[in-house]
Amino acid sequence: MKKISTLILALITVVALAPTAWSPTTGSVKFYIKNAGITVDGSLSGLAASVKFDESDLANSSIYATVKVATIKTGIDKRDEHLRGNEYFDAAKYPKITLKSTSISKSGNGYVGNFDVTIKDKTKNIAVPFTFDNKGTTGTFKGTLKLDRLDFGVGESSFVLSDDVKVKISLSVKK
Repeated sequence: MKKISTLILALITVVALAPTAWSPTTGSVKFYIKNAGITVDGSLSGLAASVKFDESDLANSSIYATVKVATIKTGIDKRDEHLRGNEYFDAAKYPKITLKSTSISKSGNGYVGNFDVTIKDKTKNIAVPFTFDNKGTTGTFKGTLKLDRLDFGVGESSFVLSDDVKVKISLSVKK
């Protein structure tokens, strides 16, 4: 009986020490890129995420997120169709963009997550500064990352499109 009690106590301790699992409620992905010198903005929807995050246990925290490429919107249907094509994102062959944390650390007033970002089967580790507004049973993650579209083989033949893309992500969660 003592062995069972010890085992139950050990399991409770492990569960109590595990990072908090947060369920996504809403999220958004917005991007900004210069095209012929003019900033074009757009969005991707279908953001799905798995979040285990504890501000006091960052070493065991993790964030994994995906977004559907076919949902790209820039306000011009023809351009969106072109971006979904094989010259850019090839949504038929590569339907999702993924972000998977490899580490998370405290930084100033927020955090920095190192994320493996995968687009078109090409992965690059990118540092993403973010904040977490913890309201107890709910919270909001907000982060901004910059990436080079050419690292992922997106629009390689375009001469008027900037290589640099700014991406803003917001994810509301609940316990």
